[in-house]
Amino acid sequence: MQLYKKFEPNVKETTIDWRVYKLVQSGVLSRIGRGKFTLGQGKNYVPPISSRLKKIYGKLHKQFPCLQICVWHTSLLNEFMQHQPGRFYTLAEAEKDAMENVFYFLKEHKHNVLLNPSAEALSRYGSGEKETTIVKPLVSEAPMQKVNDVQTLTLEKMLADIFCDVTIFASQQGNEMQTIFREAYNRYTIHESRMLRYADRRGKKELFDQYLSKVSKFHRRRRY
Repeated sequence: MQLYKKFEPNVKETTIDWRVYKLVQSGVLSRIGRGKFTLGQGKNYVPPISSRLKKIYGKLHKQFPCLQICVWHTSLLNEFMQHQPGRFYTLAEAEKDAMENVFYFLKEHKHNVLLNPSAEALSRYGSGEKETTIVKPLVSEAPMQKVNDVQTLTLEKMLADIFCDVTIFASQQGNEMQTIFREAYNRYTIHESRMLRYADRRGKKELFDQYLSKVSKFHRRRRY
């Protein structure tokens, strides 16, 4: 709106709304949040789903059909990282009251599984295993998507999670996190309003917004 008023000070807001609508419809602009747009057609992030992840989700969904569950594998971060970590985890996030049930169910099915581990427990029990599954609490209203009948994360959730959880994502902190954010913004459309709402649910909105502002010169695309 400010861009239009710069060249046409007397333009009506309804006229601006209509012009923006037409630009979005034609692919010149993409909406990334309420009142926020970026140039060009957006590209949404759709994570690949491995057969193992699909199998785990299928078992959990069959056992707990009414439970909100989100599964993903931390190797998805490799696409955005410069240095590859030495170990990866399968994350199974479930409603807090059902976490223990999910934990024991996976344990009965011979998974090496940890229940919301501390940094010490993760180092002691997760470092020597080839495949470790971590059961975590699923934050309410977390941004998720269905891919190949598997409920998994969105890119907005991934970015907010690595910022908020320094225990599981210890390998993605510091300069590596800046690289991840830069590559994610360069490759895909990021819905910042959705991401900030989720960070707010995690109690980190202010710090997360400050971080986005701090690293904006590296990765944030121009907005209107």
